[in-house]
Parts: sequence; C-alpha cells; structure tokens
Amino acid sequence: MTRIVSVTGLALVLIACDKQPEADKAAPPSAAAPVVAAAVAPKPAAKEISERVLRRFSPVRARIEGEQQPAMEERVQLGRMLFHETRLSKSQAISCNSCHRLDNYGVDNEATSPGHDGQRGKRNSPTVYHAAGFADQFWDGRAEDVEQQALGPILAGVEMAAPNPDYVVKVLKTMPEYVQAFQRAFPGEKEPLKFANVGVAIGAFERGLVTPSRWDDYLKGNKEALSNEEVDGLSVFAEVGCADCHTGEFLGGSMHKKAGVVQPWPNQEDPGRAGVTKNEGDRMMFKVPTLRNITKTGPYFHDGSIKTLEEAVNMMGKHQLGIELSKDEVASIVTWLGSLTGQIPADYIKAPGLPNSTSDTPRPDSAVASNRH
Repeated sequence: MTRIVSVTGLALVLIACDKQPEADKAAPPSAAAPVVAAAVAPKPAAKEISERVLRRFSPVRARIEGEQQPAMEERVQLGRMLFHETRLSKSQAISCNSCHRLDNYGVDNEATSPGHDGQRGKRNSPTVYHAAGFADQFWDGRAEDVEQQALGPILAGVEMAAPNPDYVVKVLKTMPEYVQAFQRAFPGEKEPLKFANVGVAIGAFERGLVTPSRWDDYLKGNKEALSNEEVDGLSVFAEVGCADCHTGEFLGGSMHKKAGVVQPWPNQEDPGRAGVTKNEGDRMMFKVPTLRNITKTGPYFHDGSIKTLEEAVNMMGKHQLGIELSKDEVASIVTWLGSLTGQIPADYIKAPGLPNSTSDTPRPDSAVASNRH
C-alpha cells in the first residue's frame, strides 16, 4: 500500500514538473514585475517653475500690521465686537459682517449687497480678507487704509445708514461695556469713545484676517504643495500676462487698472476712480482685486456681473490682454487658482457676545446718501 502511494505521489510530482514549462511559456517573462514596481515606485517629482516667475509673489504674513497702529489685543477684541455690531446701523439690523461674512471668505456671494431698506448700491462688496495689505480701499481707492474704510459703510445711506458720527457714538455710549472696552483699547486718551476710534478698532481686527494656503507652502519651498496640474496653470497664468497685475503677496490690491485696456468693457456706467479724482483719464479705472480665495468670492468684478470664474478668466484675456484663451488654458488657470483658497481662521473670527444697552438706543431722523464700495 505504501509503495502504491509513493508511486502515485511520484507520478503527481512528475506530472506537475512536466506541465511547469508550458505554464512558464504561457506567462510573459515579466508578468509579476509591474506589481512589484507599483508597490515600491517613488513618488513622481513635482514640476519646477522658473524662479523669475516666483519672484513676482510672496507668502502671506500671519498678520498685516499697520504703520502707526499697534496690535493691542484689547483693540482687536473691540474691533471684533464692532464688526459684528448691528446697532451701528439705522435699522439696527446690519453689521459689517452682513455683507462681508467672515465665515464665507469675507463676502455674501451677491452681485451687490442688500443694505438699508433693501437698497442695493452699484458695486460688488469685495472680500475683507487680506484687504489690510492693499494699497488703498474700495474699488475706486477713495480710502487710504482699512481704518478709514471701516467708517464709510456705517454712514452710507444705501448700507448701514447711520445719519452721522455723533449718532454712532451716542449708541455705543448707551452700553457701559463698550465704554469700558474703548477705555482699555485706547488708554490715555481723554475721549477714547469717538467715531474715529471705531474705525481704528475695526481696522485692528481686520489686520488679522488672513488665510494661508497651499500656495504659501509652495512659495516657502514645499514644491509638493501644488499638483503638476496646478503648476501648469501657474505657468499659463504667467505666460499670457495675468501676473503683470495680479502679483505680490495678495496677487492683486496693489494698483488700479482700466477695465477694458484692449477692448471696451461691456458696462461703462460706473466711472470708477474718475468719480474720486474728477480726472477723465481715470474713467473705468478700478482696483485690481486679490485672487486669494477667488474660487469662493464670486460673482466677479466691480459690478458683480460675472457668475463663474471661467467666464471671468475669459473676459480678462479678451478685454485686458487682447487674446482669446483656449478652453484648456482657462481650465488650467482655474485649476491653479484653486490652490489660492486658504484656511479661514475660525477661532479669530468667532462672533463675540455683544453688550446689552442700559437705555433706549437713539433713533436717527435722517440718513446720508453714499455710494457702496
């Protein structure tokens, strides 16, 4: 019995050995190689881009300090409160955050924002993120800095519609907590609770509104922070001429440019900076907007007339550069623009508890008309 089993086992071994060559012939010599290679293959190297291109940009700062105003924590805290304070408005229903929603990249995604009694101005409400680093404020540059800019919408008849600075001060003085907060934020001043200091405090808060992104990591040397497709988009962006205006730390905000450099802009109603300077040469001149978080801050341009980023890029090519961008070029640029979306500072922007009033809030008799943004 044992011998029979042994012979049978030997026969099986011989059969197996005899069939093995046929199996080897049937299988490709390197059939198993791809599996092994896939398991140990190194990550493809990130694409490189010219340093001449990268020198046009710089990473965003952790905080955008002003030249004169110190970053006092008490001042920042007061500014945060005032940014969310609806009682600064005539209706007591509108705050800075109503149009510049901090949890939504500083915008409300409206072409033009609803203000007092549902009125709408002619201009889009731009993001407040990174605005502290811009050369000037508003689409027409009529304010020098965020401290000055913060006061404009409070008195604008189509926005918050407070009738005058005295009204704002009277409202705040009905709340002891605000009186004390201004004293802490402006120590040594005889009258710390004044209208100008409302703007200073809001500005101090806005100077911390920054959103670092993968783009900043890339500029700091991490070449794997962007995908190859995003680097390709940056190359197209630079090659066609977009970086001539959208440059620097904020990829915009550093200059004014005519809307319709090569081909006339479709909407010619808004005179732009000419409304401020009274110089016809400044007609249709608007501040170049930042591209940071641009995928989140539509609709686009000073009138909010363009809904999609793809269409906005097309219009820039046609009206500003005089070229017809291909569908692939537009898609490539938009892909790179996505890398500029940063992280909202959730803790920094968290809405604070606001004071209670100890007396009736003054009611205004009239409002002063003003243009939006």
